[in-house]
Amino acid sequence: MRPFDGRTVLLGVTGGIASYKSAWLARLLTKAGASVDTVLTRSATEFVSTITFEALTGRTAHTGLFDSGRALDHIKLARAADAIVVAPTTADFLARAATGQADDLLTAVLLATKAPVLLVPAMNDHMWAHPQTRNNVTHLREIGYRVLSPEEGALAAGEGEGPGRMPEPETIFAHVARVLESRGSSTLAGRRVVVTAGPTREAIDPVRFISNHSSGQMGVALASSAWRRGADVSLIAGPLSVAAPTGPDLRHVDTTEQMARAVGELAPAADVLIMAAAPADFRPHAVATSKIKKGKEAPVLAMQHTTDILRATLEQRKKNSIVVGFALETDDAIANGRKKLQDKSLDLIVVNDATEPGAGFGVDTNRVTLIDRAGAEEVLPLLSKSDVADAILDRVERIANGR
Repeated sequence: MRPFDGRTVLLGVTGGIASYKSAWLARLLTKAGASVDTVLTRSATEFVSTITFEALTGRTAHTGLFDSGRALDHIKLARAADAIVVAPTTADFLARAATGQADDLLTAVLLATKAPVLLVPAMNDHMWAHPQTRNNVTHLREIGYRVLSPEEGALAAGEGEGPGRMPEPETIFAHVARVLESRGSSTLAGRRVVVTAGPTREAIDPVRFISNHSSGQMGVALASSAWRRGADVSLIAGPLSVAAPTGPDLRHVDTTEQMARAVGELAPAADVLIMAAAPADFRPHAVATSKIKKGKEAPVLAMQHTTDILRATLEQRKKNSIVVGFALETDDAIANGRKKLQDKSLDLIVVNDATEPGAGFGVDTNRVTLIDRAGAEEVLPLLSKSDVADAILDRVERIANGR
C-alpha cells in the first residue's frame, strides 16, 4: 500500500496507558507493507511487552541502549528509518526530546536520525495544558518535529474528559502516510485542492428525498490521496456512506444547491478542483410541507433541473487551475465522457461504465478510463478505489509539472 511498501518505520513506545493502542498501530503499518522496528522505553515495558510487537511485526523489538549484543543500535535504527513515530509520547518524553537528551535508546535514535519524526502526545489534560509542556511542543515544532495535538475524550483513572487522549491508531496511520509521502517531491505539496464527494438529496416532503447510490468512497479516496501528498485539502461532501477521511477539511452539504454554493466559495482559490460527487440532476418543483399520504393514485411530481455545478465553475476557476471531472455512464461511456470533457473545459475526465461489474457505486473497486485535454486515453485495470485515486492524482501531478 502506498506509501508504505518497502519503507521502514520506527515506532517508539513510551510509558503511558495509551501504549496499548500502539500494538494496533504496529499491525496497521505492517499490514500496509512497512517494515516496523519497535523501540520501547523502560517505562513502556511496564504497560506492554516486546513479545507483542515482535509477534505483530515479525521483527525484533528493542529496549535498552546498552543491551548485550546491541552496540550502536541507535545508529543502525536511526539510519534505517524512513520515518519515526512515537506513540504515545508522554509529557516526560516530550521534555527529554525538547532538551536533546540521549539517556535511553529512543532519545538517542532521535538525535542520530535524519528521518522525519512524528510525535503523538498522550497525557492528563492538566499536564498537556501546563506551560512547560506547551513550550516543549512549540520548541519541538520549531526544530522540525511534527507534533499532533491530542484529542478530547475520556482520560485514564476516572479523570473525566479533556484534551490529552491519544488519537486512534487509524488517525496516526494516516499522518505517518503523509510524513512518508512528504519525503518525495509531490507537486501538490502546499497546493490548494478542492474535492467533491458523495450524493446530494432533494426533498420531496419532510420524510422523503430523491438521491442516488453514490457512497462517496471515490471522492474520499481522492481527498485522502491529495492530503497525503501534502496538499491543503477541502472536501465538500454530501451524505457519505463511508468514514470521513483523516486530514482534509470537511464541509458537509445535503442538497445540490448547497454543494454548488460551497464549490463557488472555494473554487476561486483552488489550484486543483476534483469534481467526484454525484449531485442530483433534478429536484421536485415544489416540496410538500407535510408527509404525502398514500392514496389510491400515486402522486405525480413536477421536476426541474438543479444547478450544473461543474459548468458553473467555468466562471469561478482560478487561472491555470487543474479541473478533473467524472462521467459515470450507462451507454457510450467514452463518447459521452469526451463530450463532457470539451463542454466543461476540463483538463482530465474520469470515465466509467455503471453497468460493468466491480465498477461504479457501492463497491470498493473501479475500472476507469482517463482522458486528458489533448484527447489521449489511459485505460486502467480493475483497481481498488484507493489505487484509482492515486492514479488520478499521479496524472494531475504530471499535468501540473507540464505547466
